[in-house]
Amino acid sequence: KETSRDIGDSMKKKYQGSIRVKGAQLQALRRDFETIAMNDGESVTSYCAITMEISNKMRFHGKKIDGVTIVEKILRSLTPKFNYVVYSIEESKDINALSLDE
Repeated sequence: KETSRDIGDSMKKKYQGSIRVKGAQLQALRRDFETIAMNDGESVTSYCAITMEISNKMRFHGKKIDGVTIVEKILRSLTPKFNYVVYSIEESKDINALSLDE
């Protein structure tokens, strides 16, 4: 018959394994976020959606990531044909006050 201590030990092992798995998943998501870049022919909407999907998964796994970080990432990783747009945004708006919708 299991004692409360046995049950507690079992739950502790299960929880620690879960933490390791979450950590590994978060690490993979961080790598994806850092390396993602817009492909030629890809729409801005599609690229933003993929970037947001990754950042939302990171948040789900406990990573605090703010909107400014996401906006900066998107602007940095657009294809060169959008350089004029990026430049215009950086010159005309405060990036720190820019929302994802803008």
